[in-house]
Amino acid sequence: GEFMSIEEKQNSPTYQDSDSTEYPKSEKEVSSFIKKFYKSNIPIELIGSGSKKKIGRSVQSAKTLSLSKLSGIIEYLPEELYIKVKAGTPMKQIEEELKKNNQQLAFEPIDFGILLNEKSDFGTAGGQVACNISGPRRFKSGGVRDHVLGFRGVNGRGEIIKSGGTVVKNVTGYDLSKLMCGSYGTLVALTEINFKVLPAPEKSNTLVIHNQKIEPALYYLEKAINSSNDISGAIFLPKEPDVNGCSMNIESTFKLNDLKQDGSITAIRIEGSKNSIEERMENLINELQITNLNISILKTHQSEIFWNKVKSLEFFSSSKNSIIRIVIPPSEGSNLIYQLSDKFKYYLDWGGALMWLEAFELTEEMFESIRRKVVKIGGYVTMIKNSDYLPYVEDVFTTNRERFTLSQNIKKSFDPKGILNPGKMYTGI
Repeated sequence: GEFMSIEEKQNSPTYQDSDSTEYPKSEKEVSSFIKKFYKSNIPIELIGSGSKKKIGRSVQSAKTLSLSKLSGIIEYLPEELYIKVKAGTPMKQIEEELKKNNQQLAFEPIDFGILLNEKSDFGTAGGQVACNISGPRRFKSGGVRDHVLGFRGVNGRGEIIKSGGTVVKNVTGYDLSKLMCGSYGTLVALTEINFKVLPAPEKSNTLVIHNQKIEPALYYLEKAINSSNDISGAIFLPKEPDVNGCSMNIESTFKLNDLKQDGSITAIRIEGSKNSIEERMENLINELQITNLNISILKTHQSEIFWNKVKSLEFFSSSKNSIIRIVIPPSEGSNLIYQLSDKFKYYLDWGGALMWLEAFELTEEMFESIRRKVVKIGGYVTMIKNSDYLPYVEDVFTTNRERFTLSQNIKKSFDPKGILNPGKMYTGI
């Protein structure tokens, strides 16, 4: 129908000729561009490096505002534990700078490049904040939104707004920084971001319990998270089910010397100093009562390789299928998997609170049915990657009526004419 033709148009390179893209070099220029677009009612698409452009709905816009020239580290004070950067700064550059001082962004940025564009690309600081997608340490350290101390940006009227230092409250009582996280460019063109940074752990070890079914795996992950051993990663990578047409493959992804290949992988990460890790690992193995099970322990080097593969979703790298991200109460994981039949490959992160699905020949009906099931158990769904089989879905993001109304009101206050990334998240937002 009609959607297809719009879709195809947008995915074809000729749709947006080069002079429809503006590259402001400063916050002032961003502001004057948006003022101009506001006056003449021109809808614009905001992008950074475009690494996550495929997430969310296609934006119907006459102009693109690329923030990629707003790049660079403004101020980094390691002892004050913060780094202030321009929004278009590549995440890689930020992380390399932090590494020099043995510091890190504790939310562990995820690399969507391999999945969406077939080459590694962590994207920009602004993109991380706009998409609000955090890595495996989420349940311990919080998400992106817990690590943004402040920002500057330009709203849909072209006004420069900023959230101040430590107490970030505006008149409505919202924490503005948190609102920016996950707003996918629909509220503000971000120009500067101030991130909280933390010391990077000296070492990382990973306990792998082999060949578990989903229930015992989730039981071990939950028990580990609730133990006193301060774990920072908890993931279940199943081998089953075998799904025709799906390419997720944990065996070929995790070929590590110290990993005895055997069925599913239930992995638990412990980070810290060498002595503390070894002691906590011993405690954990005793507490889980797994001494007689088939286990492997990955030392720092292999442990880091393991979690980097998780962060770049490497097991999906060759997939042409729909990839769906689901956040749920951890106790509902196995229940949801059983409701989904075996048309999906999946894995669980965050101790079971995060599920990623690969679906072969996903139909609109199947997607709707997943959404209903997830909403029923109090979770939400994001379509991360479309397939040629289903290039368009109406509801890329889950919302409910109250949240939608709230979002609409927030949208109006930031972007009264609705010109910033129109329709990126929902019709009307």
